[in-house]
Amino acid sequence: MSFVPGKPVTAVVQIIEIQKLRQGDNLILGFSIGGGIDQDPGQNPVSEDKSDMGIYVTRITPGGPAEVADLRVGDKIMQVNGWDMTVVTHDQARKRLTKKNEKVVRLLITRKSL
Repeated sequence: MSFVPGKPVTAVVQIIEIQKLRQGDNLILGFSIGGGIDQDPGQNPVSEDKSDMGIYVTRITPGGPAEVADLRVGDKIMQVNGWDMTVVTHDQARKRLTKKNEKVVRLLITRKSL
């Protein structure tokens, strides 16, 4: 799915709710992301559209909170707790996902099989 800033997006979406796992002082989600408006979209291994600068799930930790919630490699993250993730840098996305005061992360995602 290609995204052009300022143009409406039509997508079938799913809500995924992830309960963060506490490990010491850290809250773990159990997945990694790739992409962002500051990254080379051609280097994103899971995006089929090599011009898409969206945020994608690139790795899932087996048995982790993300896998339990049915998040999958290749899912495109459209929102995190209501925040738009379609035009953000990689670092902005990482910070939004790893906020220390949030024990639950609600993702709005789209995936090819939807």
